[in-house]
Amino acid sequence: MPGTLWHSPAALAWLQTILRERFGHAFVLQAQPDGSGMTLRLPDDARCISLALDGATFTRADSDLPCTLWDAAAEGWQPALPGALPAPGAAQLPTPLITPADNGWHIGYDILGLTYWMLTRQEEVGRTDLDNHGRFPAVHSHAYKHGYLERPVVDEWLHVLGQVITRTWPGIALKQHQFSVKVSHDVDVPSRYGFASAKGLLRAMAGDVLKRGDIKNALRAPWIRLNTRDALHPSDPFNTFEWIMDLSDQHGLTSAFYFICGRTSAMDADYEPEHPAIRALMRRIHERGHEIGLHPSYGTYQKTELIAQEAQRLRAVLAEENIQQAEMGGRMHYLRWEQPTTLRAWADAGMDYDSTLGYADRPGFRCGTCFEYPAFDPVAGEALKLRVRPLVVMECSVMDACYMGLGTREAAQMKFMQLKNACVGGRGCFTVLWHNSWLNTKNKSIYSDLC
Repeated sequence: MPGTLWHSPAALAWLQTILRERFGHAFVLQAQPDGSGMTLRLPDDARCISLALDGATFTRADSDLPCTLWDAAAEGWQPALPGALPAPGAAQLPTPLITPADNGWHIGYDILGLTYWMLTRQEEVGRTDLDNHGRFPAVHSHAYKHGYLERPVVDEWLHVLGQVITRTWPGIALKQHQFSVKVSHDVDVPSRYGFASAKGLLRAMAGDVLKRGDIKNALRAPWIRLNTRDALHPSDPFNTFEWIMDLSDQHGLTSAFYFICGRTSAMDADYEPEHPAIRALMRRIHERGHEIGLHPSYGTYQKTELIAQEAQRLRAVLAEENIQQAEMGGRMHYLRWEQPTTLRAWADAGMDYDSTLGYADRPGFRCGTCFEYPAFDPVAGEALKLRVRPLVVMECSVMDACYMGLGTREAAQMKFMQLKNACVGGRGCFTVLWHNSWLNTKNKSIYSDLC
């Protein structure tokens, strides 16, 4: 399903915003009338950078694009990360790639087209090769097929563009970014036993004994269930919220906790946001200066009106508890996403940001970046009043047997650190999803190293 031309007026205005946020200057973008190239200028300055313009490749909604590599260092440019830089969409590149031109420089690769294609997730529009949860999987993506999923390829190319900008306008200072970490926690199961039905409680107790050999917790389960009325029980193994906030406070981080506020499937939570214990948890999170957000239920990702209803339900609970926040964001349950349907649903619900866009089956850079950015609908061809906060890694993606299956072994720790270091190299944000229910003793150690 082809999208809007990425160099349409609306798309160019959006890309100008991307460049202003990244470099700190208001550049003007203009496509050549014959479609042969794109120019990047500063207002009232004769100097410019011209870039190749690929008018067809980066409007495609498939993963069969070519890909080649470019050795930046061999041509005198500094790469953000070690190794040759992937160039999605190009079967071959001119040598040298970047050459002096009248009043500036010319770049023989469509960096801005790539930026549009990756950030808008044009690749995913209308796809039918989905997994059993209706998700576009990493293993079908161009990035996975060509080995660059674990590299923020857009950031790497913009790093090169920044160097060309500096050579074109030596007197300007570009915006300097600092590496940061954002941690978030989908509250799928706030309590191991507290909200379970009688049947669910027996199932949990049996699992404790037969699967985990945890007789102690199994014996405590009925007591915990009985005493989860006004607050989560301190002995509940999934009640790790104070530990999470303590760790975040130690590292100067703000934890974001996303709550489910609807029932559309058996895959959803067994609690209601209005429950006194959940209200008490929300008050405590707010008192400690952390964030509360939305985790729309399993069946909402294609239904704009349901996401809006669940957002309003959360807002109502927060208002009743006199909890006020500067912004409201969250993430889809099971990372279910349909582009651009779900994106527009978040915007229509009046949310400030979404942090769904990482893959469930593999960690990495689904959007090719570790920077937050303004949303753009590639079908309607318009910018949306919403921020996209890409998700780099979910703990389950690395550790769970149904995905990479690395468990708590050294290989898992190395994978987490590899992704973190890629964000360090790009001076971006390492975004981590770690569920409160995935924090046993060993997992706590791994999670602590990431903060």
